[in-house]
Amino acid sequence: MCTSTAHSLRSGAGRARNIRVKPAPYTRRQRRCRVTITTELAPETADGIARAVDVLAGRRIAVLTGAGISTDSGIPDYRGQGAPVRTPMTVDQFLGTDAARRRYWVGSHLGWRSFAGAAPNAGHRALADLESRGIARGVVTQNVDGLHVRAGSRRVVELHGTMRRVFCTQCGQVFDRRDLAVRVEADNPWIAVPDAVALGPDGDVLPESTDGFVVPTCSVCSGVLKPDVVFFGEFIPAEKFREAEQLVHTSDALVIAGSSLVVNSGIRLLERARRRRLPVVIVNRGATRADARATVKIDAGTSEVLGAIAAQLPAVG
Repeated sequence: MCTSTAHSLRSGAGRARNIRVKPAPYTRRQRRCRVTITTELAPETADGIARAVDVLAGRRIAVLTGAGISTDSGIPDYRGQGAPVRTPMTVDQFLGTDAARRRYWVGSHLGWRSFAGAAPNAGHRALADLESRGIARGVVTQNVDGLHVRAGSRRVVELHGTMRRVFCTQCGQVFDRRDLAVRVEADNPWIAVPDAVALGPDGDVLPESTDGFVVPTCSVCSGVLKPDVVFFGEFIPAEKFREAEQLVHTSDALVIAGSSLVVNSGIRLLERARRRRLPVVIVNRGATRADARATVKIDAGTSEVLGAIAAQLPAVG
C-alpha cells in the first residue's frame, strides 16, 4: 500500500516545495510499498493552489463535482474542451418507442462496461481524505459513475442519480445494474464482441447497430426498465436538491471541481454560496460559466490540484 505522494509546486519565483500527501492506496502501483511521485506543476497552477489553501484553511467545505473529476479514471467528459456535440435522449423519447429504448440500452450497456471497469482517481481519493479528516462536509456530484462512493466518501449527494441501479417504471422494483448487465449479455451475446456496435462521430450508437437487440424488461411485471439517472427533460428530485442545498448552507466554503457549470443546478448551488458570502474555489480545465464569480479559479486537472490542496489543509478544530 502506498503511503505518500509528493507534488513539487513551483511558485512564480521559481522555488519548488515538496508536499507530502497520505492518500488512499495509489492504484497506479499494485505492490505494497512506499512510493514518492513528483509532479511539477505550472507556476500559475501552483500559485492558484497556494491561494486556494489560504482561502480554505480552517473552513468546513462543501464540494460540487462534475464530469471533469472522472476523466483521469478513463470516463470521457462529453462537455469538455474538444468534445463532440451530442444530442442526449430525452425521457419522453426513451419512454415513447421500443426503437428508442433499443438504441439507448445498447449505448448504455457499452457505457456501463466502461464505468464498471473504472477506478477512483487521486481527485476522488483526495475528497474522501478531506471528509475523513473533518474538512469536507460532503460531496454533491453531477456524475452517475459512483466513483466517489467507491473512493470512500460517505456523504455523497448524487444529483443526477446513479448507474448502479435500474428500476421498473411500472411496479417500482429496483435491480442491481451488475445483475442486469449479465442478463443483457446473455440475451445479446454479440454485444460483447469488439467493434460489434457502430458509433457515429459524436459517440452515439448508430440505429443499424440495434437491430435484433433484446431490450431488458422487468422480471417481476415485464414493465419498462429505466436506469436510476436523471434524463434530459426530467427534474432533479426535490429532496435530492434540498439535501445539496443544505450541505452548502451548513458549510463555510464551496469547492467546484471538474464542472463547467453548464447545468443550472450547479449555478444555483454557487449562488447560494455567494448569497452567504462564502469563498468559492473552482478547479476545472477550461472556462466555466462562473469564473468571474469565483474567489479562486485554477485552470488545471482536478487530480493533481485536489491532491495538493488536501495535502496542505489542516484538520478543522
